Amino acid sequence: MACINALRQSPHYMPSETSFQNREAVLRPERLSSLSSYGGSSQPRLCITYSRISQRSVLFSKRNRLTVSASTHASIGVHPGTEPGSHGLNAPVFEDVPHLTDYLPGLPTYPSPLIDNPAYTTGRHYFVGTEDVVARNVVTTLESPGVGPHFRRAGPREKVYFKSEDVKACIVTCGGLCPGLNTVIREIVCGLWNQYGVQDIIGIEGGYRGFYARNTVPLNPKIVNDIHKRGGTVLGTSRGGHDTTKIVNSIQDRGINQVYIIGGDGTQKGAAAIYEEVRKRKLKVSVVGVPKTIDNDIAVIDRSFGFDTAVEEAQRAINAAHTEAESVHNGIGLVKLMGRYSGYIAMYATLASRDVDICLIPEVPFYLEGQGGLYEFVEKRLRENGHMVIVVAEGAGQELMEGSVALDASGNRLLNDIGLWISQKLKDYYSKTKEQSLNLKYIDPTYMIRAIPSNAADNVYCTLLAQSGLHGAMAGYTGFTVGPVNGRHCFIPISRVTEKQNRVNVADRMWARLLSSTQQPAFIDAEEVNKKELKAELPGVDLKKHFAGMYTGTDSKNTNGSIASMDGAPAKAKEYPKSSSNTEKSETKQ
Repeated sequence: MACINALRQSPHYMPSETSFQNREAVLRPERLSSLSSYGGSSQPRLCITYSRISQRSVLFSKRNRLTVSASTHASIGVHPGTEPGSHGLNAPVFEDVPHLTDYLPGLPTYPSPLIDNPAYTTGRHYFVGTEDVVARNVVTTLESPGVGPHFRRAGPREKVYFKSEDVKACIVTCGGLCPGLNTVIREIVCGLWNQYGVQDIIGIEGGYRGFYARNTVPLNPKIVNDIHKRGGTVLGTSRGGHDTTKIVNSIQDRGINQVYIIGGDGTQKGAAAIYEEVRKRKLKVSVVGVPKTIDNDIAVIDRSFGFDTAVEEAQRAINAAHTEAESVHNGIGLVKLMGRYSGYIAMYATLASRDVDICLIPEVPFYLEGQGGLYEFVEKRLRENGHMVIVVAEGAGQELMEGSVALDASGNRLLNDIGLWISQKLKDYYSKTKEQSLNLKYIDPTYMIRAIPSNAADNVYCTLLAQSGLHGAMAGYTGFTVGPVNGRHCFIPISRVTEKQNRVNVADRMWARLLSSTQQPAFIDAEEVNKKELKAELPGVDLKKHFAGMYTGTDSKNTNGSIASMDGAPAKAKEYPKSSSNTEKSETKQ
């Protein structure tokens, strides 16, 4: 923040409206009385707020100000200034979120009800100042402090844009289940009711299609009092069913003016579409997204809710697998964990357990045969210890299995069962080459993990997420999502959390710690090895097309040296010739 203020005071910093490439993004000067938790000054000051109606970023430099697209999020552990999109310019980037006054100028403001709330009367430092931002890069250099993206800090404001008695809020949950969904619902309801005096709150049943095809349920603190002790979502959920026009028609007809949408990246893209339609109709409706994914693959934010609970619950399955494996000769415990595109659950569960011998994740392709392959490592561990534990994320090794690639209602790729496939491959290998049998126990706790209530850490986290969202809505912000960046909750443009999925950076120290802990092979040559094997096995298949969108490879353009992988599910289903490996997999299932 000091860096941004210094730039504003610099004689070289000359804001000019003509410097915007996007004509809709304009300077909105407001003389506000700010009581920042840092400054505490009550003197009016000129605060220049930068509107980003079309989800663009404002780049400050000492000579001019440019408009650039939101920079691409790099994985955890990347050095500041190396994120793709930073272009090496040593200047802070303020990525603001839309506000109702962007398209409804002249809206009246009201004193926040929190001023008279007993819980907030101990001091006005609870209110967040208009200039408070949070830096994306927490580790900087002395030569260029404060570089990179900055986000508006979340929290209550002194002025709000809604009267409590005029608010009609709705909450909807979409996509798959995740620990903590009920906690977020509870805290939104209790926060609106107890902090702001809002008493007209409804729940939309059954996901997005519930706006136009299902009933609504009234919500109040008494109804939601104990729901955080249950798994799942009391509102129900579904995939797909997003019809922007029908949804906004329902919002308008019901008189709803605050919409809280809890879901993953597909759900958040739907929230962005709803905001755009609301803005097009010039409705005074705040659209707030609460990002949800058990896989921890939401970009920008520190972590997603439910992740801690998932890692903790995964320990039960790993402990059971270890007990089974060590009790018999040539015992192998194989655990498949969630992680469609990101291997965070598998990685953190492995590090927490210390009983795991090898961890396989989607970001790191592996191979079976030859030097440094899975077979060789399994032989080595069984020879040394007599047993071993394997953890595999559900999205790992999909390129090794042939068959159709279909999509679910949310556009996610339907995965083949990598756990069953590896189990059969290991059994066949030992029976054919070693003339020995394996005592392999396969455990798949997928739905047990995601259907349980959230633990204590996630309950606290969900409370902060919910309250950050409702504070932003009451302050007139819209078309944004919430989450912690470097431990401070922020208002984040929805486009930033949906532009790219967060994946394990295998060039980072955390993955190095895992390799050091397990002593597993790094599978450095996996791509070339697998291509050779497939070429021999499937001579008629175009391998370039086969691996496109599925394989993980090194991105030479990425200055942080991380591993790039697929950005999403294929656009349509593809069919590949069936191989012997596929036949074996089918026979295994039978």
